[in-house]
Amino acid sequence: MANRFSSKKGPSQRQLRAGELIRHALAELLQRETLRDPALAGVSVTISEVRVSPDLKQATAYAAPLGGGQQDEVIAALNRVAPYLRGLLGKKIELKFTPALTFVADETFAEAQKIDRLLARPDVARDLDGE
Repeated sequence: MANRFSSKKGPSQRQLRAGELIRHALAELLQRETLRDPALAGVSVTISEVRVSPDLKQATAYAAPLGGGQQDEVIAALNRVAPYLRGLLGKKIELKFTPALTFVADETFAEAQKIDRLLARPDVARDLDGE
């Protein structure tokens, strides 16, 4: 019999709701706040997804700088200012605990571009058209 708390299940509705709440709040904070880290000066960052642990005490935010330049530096800078962002986040969201933030580079945009380039190749386009 399957365990009710099996790790094979996806995230719960509670985790998904909390992740979206945190994602929206982080996006707003990154847009409005002036962060003192030089690697974040003048850089627009997009938060594509936030995954929250089952106990809602850890959150992993998938982020990427718009334009894709200096991704490693921006992610490192976001992790440096994560405690500050957590403090601001605690004032914006209503959760029992404000989760600890970890920022990870979002690779989905690069993967999408790779697939687009692959589909645009003449030999693949010919096969897709059925000719």
